[in-house]
Formats: sequence, C-alpha cells, structure tokens
Amino acid sequence: MAREIVLDTETTGFEPHLGHKLVELACLEIEDYLPTGRSFHVYIDPERDMPPEAEKVHGLSAAFLRGKPKFRDKEIHQEFLDFVGDAPIIAHNATFDRTFVNYELEGLGLAGIPEERWIDTLALARKRFPGMHNSLDALCKRFKISLSEREKHGALIDARLLAAVYLELKGGRALTLELTTREMTAHAVAVAKAAAYGARPRPLPFRSTDAERELHAKFVREVVKSEELWGKFGL
Repeated sequence: MAREIVLDTETTGFEPHLGHKLVELACLEIEDYLPTGRSFHVYIDPERDMPPEAEKVHGLSAAFLRGKPKFRDKEIHQEFLDFVGDAPIIAHNATFDRTFVNYELEGLGLAGIPEERWIDTLALARKRFPGMHNSLDALCKRFKISLSEREKHGALIDARLLAAVYLELKGGRALTLELTTREMTAHAVAVAKAAAYGARPRPLPFRSTDAERELHAKFVREVVKSEELWGKFGL
C-alpha cells in the first residue's frame, strides 16, 4: 500500500530566517489515499512573542504556548521524524511548510527533508483549476467539504481538511469507488476460497418427513423405475 503523510503547520510569521518559529505541527497518515487514523500532533513553545496578526489567524497566544515542548526536545523532533519515515509529504503551499520544518531540523544539525519528497496540493490545484482561487478554504468549498468544525486555522483540523482535498484532487468519488470495488473483490475471493474448502463436516438434516421420503422412494421404484441417480442420495 502507498503510505503518504499529510502535513500542516502554524507559525509566528512567514520567515524563519527573521526569527519566526513553528508553534503547531500536525501530520496524518494515509494509505492508498485513505486516512489510517494514525497521527502526530504537537503544540510548540516558540520561545518568543506572538505577533497579533499571527494570533488572529490561528488563535494561539504566547501564554498558551509557554511551557509547551520545544522542537529541539528530542522526543518531539525524533518522534516527528519517526512518524514521517521515508513517506512522501503532502502540504498545501508546500514550500512554506518545508522551509519552516527544514530550518528547525537543520538548526539541530539534522538533514532537512528533500524537496522531491514533498507533494504540493496548491500546485496540483492550480494545474486542475488554472486562474481560480485555490486556497484550502476555496478548495473545500469547491469540493463541498464541510468547514463547520473550523473557527480558526489549526494544523490538525487543516491537515484533516487537506487529506479530503487531496483525495478529491486525485480523483475523488471515482477513486473511492475504485478502492471500494478492489476491497470488495478481494473479500469475495476470500469468501469463495473459504467456501471451496472441503466437504461440510456435519451434513444438514433432511427437511422432508419420513412419510414424504417413503412416498418419493415409491415413486422412484414404480414410476421412474431407476434408482441410479435418486437412490444414492437416500431420498
């Protein structure tokens, strides 16, 4: 099965080289375009103030984030790397997320995640819908994906929305039908194999009465005058 990771981040701003930091990181695992239920999610203490314009976007205050884990904590960055593994990473406007994630990793002396492993849903959307608004919100509305749970941007909820958008960009309902058909076919084959295994260990009881069977035997003897077929079944 094809394993991929859907990733989203929230930050204090737009440019890590100017001191902006990650404050939330979320990853969802998907296999064959369907969520597996496995995820990685953490709030991160940026060890700096929160610009008001950034807080308006994601609602994460400096007070809320103070005391949360730091990305440099080994249990955070190592758990993130272990979760991602060598899978492709799906992000919306992937350059932004890749820049922040790699800046943090490289700051710890670790290798960044190479560009060829990132799949940019913004680029996919622009190719499919040239000249249109292709923000995550716009795509959700276009594909009729509910935004009811989302009041502000958040890495975890946005990753869930992005997973649904990615499915639509890769074929949507037709792809879901294809996957479902494949699963049903595999199930039917398994059932057929199980049904073909040997004779029934306990024969089913007769549903006819003794009197009915005697009448049938008499009919075979006197009318059909051959027990070659029917006789062997004891009917």
